[in-house]
Formats: sequence, structure tokens, C-alpha cells
Amino acid sequence: MTTFAEASGAALPLDFAGRTVAVSGGAVGFGRAIADRFAAAGAAVFGCDIVGRTDGDPRVALDAVDLTDRRAAAAWIAAVEDRTGRAIDVLVCNAGGVAGQTDRPLEEVEDADWDRVVAVNLGSTFALCRAAAAGMKRARSGAIITITSSAALQASLTGIQSYCSAKHAVLGLTRQLAHEFGPFGIRVNSVAPGFVRTNPATERQWASYSPERQKQIVEAVALKRLGTADEIAKAVLFFASDLASFVNGQILSVDGGR
Repeated sequence: MTTFAEASGAALPLDFAGRTVAVSGGAVGFGRAIADRFAAAGAAVFGCDIVGRTDGDPRVALDAVDLTDRRAAAAWIAAVEDRTGRAIDVLVCNAGGVAGQTDRPLEEVEDADWDRVVAVNLGSTFALCRAAAAGMKRARSGAIITITSSAALQASLTGIQSYCSAKHAVLGLTRQLAHEFGPFGIRVNSVAPGFVRTNPATERQWASYSPERQKQIVEAVALKRLGTADEIAKAVLFFASDLASFVNGQILSVDGGR
């Protein structure tokens, strides 16, 4: 049987050998699954997280970085470029979350709590994209994938106002950068996961629901189950691959059909 590579004379679209991939929030959950998928596809993978990781794929180099410090975020991008001697080919802006917060009425939300969630989600994405832009523009190629959420398209299951607002803003930044970076051959897209039990925060969220509410959430999914971190990772690899070479400024909901 003739393979795709033989028919087209090109490398397989999901072969990332020779490419540099940077993944924020790479220690757990989506980020870990994404980093491991890219490593398995042959990429040189660099991850960062607020905490280090002691296990996982040894092919993933992980640094401890607080991405709410924009200078630290820029320094990490520069360090990856220095290590490889080239621009980053694929940047995955996955770092985010609710920063340990819970659902509260808006009038009880403190300034510092609001600012922390916006910084973790929107601020980190801004800082990483800004830092990677110059190298990608010089190379006149690259793919940036942001991880938003179904909360970027509607109210959030978390009930956390800052999280929903920040994810909407990340989607807006994604679309804006797709137009700004497009002339340089850089594609910018977003994956929007549905609810996935993938880290301590989502496990706490799930446990906070009554059995009836848990059943409602699952029943609202057309596939009648929750997704996995690896299913989110596979969508990211699609956006980063040559299969998506003319896909730009798009959001892909990976939620099982809601």
C-alpha cells in the first residue's frame, strides 16, 4: 500500500523531527499530555511550569518558571532558543487555571484574586507570544496554539468570573495575532477543551458537584462521556502539523459535542 509520504513526496504531517516545541504548563494535565505527544512525534520539547516534574517522558526538558513574571517568561523563551540555536517552531500556551479560587459572588472578589487569574491565563499567553514573535518572524514560519476553554465561548462551569473573562480574552488575542502574524507565515489557533478531569483543580471541581450534577454534565455531552488530556493533545498536534497549513485564527472545541 502506498503511504501518504510516498504519494506526496513529503514527510508525514505528524512527524515533528527537527522541530522545537515549547509548552507552558507542561508538568501536569493538558500540558504534560501535549509535551509527551510532541516528544513521541520526534520534536525537541521544552516545557515550563510553576513547579518542576520528577517523572514523565525523559525527552521533555522542564523548567520551573513563574509565568506571571513577564521577564521570566521572556527569559525562558530566550533560553529555549539559545539551547537549540534556532527559533521556536511550535509554541503551546497552555498555562492557566483558576489559581486555587472557588465560585464566589462578584461583590466578594478581591482585586488581587481577579488580577492573579487574569495574569496566569491572559498575561502568560501575551508574554510568551511576545517573546517568541521575533524569532518566528525571522524564520517566517511557526505555529502558536493557545489553550482556551469552553469558557471562552460561554459562561464557565467554574462560576469564576475572572477565569471566564480571561479565557474570552485569550481567544481574542489568538484571533488578533493570527492576522498580525499571518503575513510572516505564522499560524495562531486555539483549542477549547470541554470539562476534563485532568489535574487537582478539576478533580476538586468535579468533587464539589452532587451526583445529580455530575450526571447532568456527562449527559450534556453528545458522546456521553468526559474527554481525556490526550484527546486535547491530539487536537493541538493537528493545529501544529502540516495538516493545518492553511488553518489560521480558528478555535477548535474539543468537548465531545455539547
